[in-house]
Amino acid sequence: MERTVPIRSSEEIDLYLRTIYSLLRSTNEVNIRTLEGVHAGMDSSLHMHALGDQPDTSALIYTLLRLPSIITRVNKVILGQSASSFAEYGYPNIESWQEVSAKARRRKCFYDGNERLACYIASRSDIDDVVPCLTALQIEWTKLHFLLNTFDSALLDEALPSNPNAFRQLGDHLHLSQDDLARLYTVLGDQFTETMKIFRARRADLTIQLLSGSLNDYRRATVNWWNNIEEQALQLIDRPVYFVSSNTHSLTNLLSGYAQGKKEQLLEYIYGNEPTLQAEWEEMNQQETQSNPENFYYYAMKKYLSTEAGTHLIDDQLQFEKLRGINRIPSKHSFDVEANIIELDKLDPCTIDRRLIPNSCNGALDFLAKSNAVILNIDYPLGYAAYNLLTKTAESVSEILGIYIMGKAASLNGVRGDVIIPEVVYDEHSHNTYIFANNFSAKDVAPNLTFGTVLDNQKAVTVMGTFLQNKNIMDVIYREGYTDIEMEAGPYLSAVYELSRPQRYPVNQIVNLNKLSFDLGIMHYVSDTPYTKGKNLGAGALSYFGMDSTYAVSLTVLKRIISLEKKRIDA
Repeated sequence: MERTVPIRSSEEIDLYLRTIYSLLRSTNEVNIRTLEGVHAGMDSSLHMHALGDQPDTSALIYTLLRLPSIITRVNKVILGQSASSFAEYGYPNIESWQEVSAKARRRKCFYDGNERLACYIASRSDIDDVVPCLTALQIEWTKLHFLLNTFDSALLDEALPSNPNAFRQLGDHLHLSQDDLARLYTVLGDQFTETMKIFRARRADLTIQLLSGSLNDYRRATVNWWNNIEEQALQLIDRPVYFVSSNTHSLTNLLSGYAQGKKEQLLEYIYGNEPTLQAEWEEMNQQETQSNPENFYYYAMKKYLSTEAGTHLIDDQLQFEKLRGINRIPSKHSFDVEANIIELDKLDPCTIDRRLIPNSCNGALDFLAKSNAVILNIDYPLGYAAYNLLTKTAESVSEILGIYIMGKAASLNGVRGDVIIPEVVYDEHSHNTYIFANNFSAKDVAPNLTFGTVLDNQKAVTVMGTFLQNKNIMDVIYREGYTDIEMEAGPYLSAVYELSRPQRYPVNQIVNLNKLSFDLGIMHYVSDTPYTKGKNLGAGALSYFGMDSTYAVSLTVLKRIISLEKKRIDA
C-alpha cells in the first residue's frame, strides 16, 4: 500500500540515537558523560530541566525506579544477551553475583559487590531504555553533588520527614519543594540518607559496555528463553494456544482464586502493618457503590508475599495453582520474561473469580473439561523484544487461536486508570501504520471498570523509548490524532503480519491486518499523562485503585477466551 510518514522524528533525538549506537560499537567501555550534551539537547519530555542548575525531581525519580537501587554504588554497567555472551567477553559466572532488580522495570541484573553491574537485554529497546536512564541519573546526580557539598553535613542525618525543620532546610537548599522531596524520600525509603551521602561524596562517572548486540545474539537469547519453556511445559507443544502478553499475576489471580481463600489472614496483616492500604480498604467500604473487593485481595496478597511474614505462603500458592493447571515458568540464563502456562481443562470452576462466569460452580464452566487449549501468558516484554518472542512462539506451537496484548501506556487525552483500545498503531521501529480490527470495544471493558473511563477507536504510537520523546513530537502526535503512547503494540503487529502473510513485515507502509485467521485484541491502561506535569510513573506508583483498570482489562481478555473456547468446543 502507499507509504506513509504520519509522524516525523526529531533531529535532536535522531542525533542522540546515532551517538549512542556509534559509541557502543566500541569493544571498550563508554563514558556516559560523552552523552550528557546530546541527551540534554533533545529536550526529552521526561527530562525537561536537564540543562537547568536545579534538580529535575521527576526525571531523577523516574530513573531511580527503573534502575536497581545498587546503581549508586556502581561505576560500570555491562549489557549482554545471555550468560554465554558474558562468558565470551571475560565475565564468567555473572549469575553467581548478587541478583538485583529495579522497582519499575523487569530486567535481570547482577551486582559483583564492588563497582560492576551486569544486565541481560532482550532487544535494542533495552539499550534505548538503559542508556537514557543512566545519562539522566548522572546529570541529576552531578547537580545534587554540588548542592549537597554546600549543605551542613551534620543536618543531613537529621533531614527526615520525622524532623520537619531539617527536612525543609534540605529541600530549600536543593531547590526542591516539600512535595518533591517527599516523593524522593518515598522512592528511596530507608536508603534516603545513605543515598544523599553517596551523592554528596562523589560525582557520578558511569561507564557502559555492550557485548556484541547483533541481531543473531538477540535471536539466540530468544531461543534459549523458549527452550526453557518447552523443557518445563511439554503440554504446550501439541495444543492450541491463546497467547496473552500482560503481567503474570492478574490472569493467574483471577483463574486460581487463591487470594480469596486467605481474606482473614490478609486483612489481619493489613491492619497490623499497612496503614495506607488499611485506609484504602476502609475508604472502599464506605463508598455507596462498593468497588470490587476481589481486586483488593489480589493487590494485598502480592504485597504480603513480598514480606517476611508472607513468604511461608509462596510454596502453598504455587501448589494450589498447579493443581488447577497453572504453571509458572521463570526465565533462566537470559532476559527476564516469565511465562505462565494455563491448562483450561484443569481449572476449578468453584475457585475462579466470580466475575468471569456467574454461578461457575453450578456447571456453567463444565465445558472447559473438554478443552485441549492452553493460555500462554508472558510477562509483557520491553519494546522490540515483543516481535522476537511472538515470532518464536508462533514457530513453535501447533496453532494460535488468539493473540491478546495488554500493557501500560501514556495518554494524551485520558487520566491515570483509564483504558485505551486502539484500532490504528503507528510503529516507530518499522515506520508502518497498522490498521486492524480490534476485537475489544468499550462495551466489553466498561462493566468491569469502576474508577476509570474506556476510550475505544483510538490511535496509538509505539515509541522507541520513554525518554526519546519531546514536546514537539508529542504535539505532532496529538495533531495527527494519536493519543496512546506505548512500546509493544507495533513490534507485536509486525509479528502478526508475518503470521498471516508469506513474507517479512514491510517498512514505511500502511498495513491492513483485517481478516486474520485468529482472534486479535489490544488494550492499554493509562499509567502516565505527559501533558499533566508530574503525573507520570516518576511521580509515584499505582495504588490499589490503580489496579482497577489492570483487572478490568484482564477480566475482558479471559471472558473473551472462555467465550471463544465454548464456541470451539460446541462446534
